[in-house]
Amino acid sequence: MSNVRQFGAVGDGRRDDIEAIEHALRDGDGLLEFPPGTYRITRPIVVRLKDKGPAAVRGSGGIAKLVMAGPGPALAFEATHSTTADPTGFRPEEWARERMPTVADIEIQGAHPEADGIRIVGVMQPTLTGVLIREVQTAVSIHQRARNVLISHCHIYNNKKVGIHLDRVDLHQTIITGSHISYCRLGGIRIEASEIRNLQITGNDIEYNNNRSHKVPGADGEPTAEIYIDCRTGSVREGTIASNTIQATYSPGGANIRIIGNSPEKNHKAGLWTIAGNLIGSQENNIHLTSVRGMAISGNVIYSGHSRNLLIESSRNIAVGANVFDHNPDYEPKELCTGIRLVDCVDCSLSGLVIQDCQAGKHTVTEAGSQQREGLVELVRCRRMSLSGVQIIDPAPCGLFLDECSDTLVSGCTILDGRSPALMQAAVRWQGSGTGNLVANCRLGKGTAGAIVAESHVRDWNNLVAPAMPS
Repeated sequence: MSNVRQFGAVGDGRRDDIEAIEHALRDGDGLLEFPPGTYRITRPIVVRLKDKGPAAVRGSGGIAKLVMAGPGPALAFEATHSTTADPTGFRPEEWARERMPTVADIEIQGAHPEADGIRIVGVMQPTLTGVLIREVQTAVSIHQRARNVLISHCHIYNNKKVGIHLDRVDLHQTIITGSHISYCRLGGIRIEASEIRNLQITGNDIEYNNNRSHKVPGADGEPTAEIYIDCRTGSVREGTIASNTIQATYSPGGANIRIIGNSPEKNHKAGLWTIAGNLIGSQENNIHLTSVRGMAISGNVIYSGHSRNLLIESSRNIAVGANVFDHNPDYEPKELCTGIRLVDCVDCSLSGLVIQDCQAGKHTVTEAGSQQREGLVELVRCRRMSLSGVQIIDPAPCGLFLDECSDTLVSGCTILDGRSPALMQAAVRWQGSGTGNLVANCRLGKGTAGAIVAESHVRDWNNLVAPAMPS
């Protein structure tokens, strides 16, 4: 082990320890050990694995701290991996010198406007565990080709740009788990211009990643999300967002989960994902998907969307099932509406949902403003859609609103208003042109305009019109 104190580092938080640390890196055995203390550095600790061989950085159970008092990352790992993760593609020198660089049990704090946390380039099996990174620009950034990344049990907190940034990366087999990622201005986990497969985001607490706590003038509307995936260049497929708490405060244009595909014609560039078992709440749109293909969204509790809880645009092959869309009655009289909206979508299924609106039927939180909607669940210019077993409670103005939809089946749904006085105008309002549409075997409340208000091309079969539901 290369104890940096033995190479001249002081760790008093005042003296620049970079030369002593570089000495330990150059002449030590590859394990940079930081005893308790605060180690101030003014340039990056650059670990070139091809030259140095296997390397690790370890604090003292989190007691040691690196203070980055210069521009750039506190730690930079550089390697030469350039193939896939297939075992037949590895060179012997990669296993001998470059595999699994590790950072564990240490704090990194920024003390320069251009300080960053950890930068990883071309590395196989980088592993971060028990790391706290705060007050830098970007906490963890990964670039170029990388494989088999593990980020576990870390605290990524209060950073000026991104928590974990996958930027122009070719990256497969990545797991981000058991970490707290919060108060990063441009997103908790942000992916841009990358080719990514097999990304697992599970068991994390990802919260408040927008400009509200940073108060950068004029930056409130800069697009952000707890998880932000932009595939307008590149593709991101084969991933899971599961068992996380994903919450925020409202920001204009913000979302808890935001996925942007290439275009409606190339919606396969973003997809083959599951979003399951999460608690998701408090943003403009909780889940916002554009031009994606092949998504399963199930087992989530989703609440407090200032615009919509779920907004899907220009997408196909989406299964939305067994989620709860709700609000918290404890917050009355300050309430936010719920809502689901799909626009220009094809071959999607909504089943087993429970969605209930707030008692007021409109936003009563001052900063939320008014919500422009036609129904609690809205489908606009959609084709080959199926809604089954969906429970829509206390909607306003309508329960289910469809416009210019074709080949769409609504079956076995319950749409009732139990408020007093009731606010629902119609359980189902279906307008515009279309063919092959059916509403069947549903239990529908009668609104002020009736139970079903529909064009002649919509077939109404075997539905039960019920009186108002008791509260």
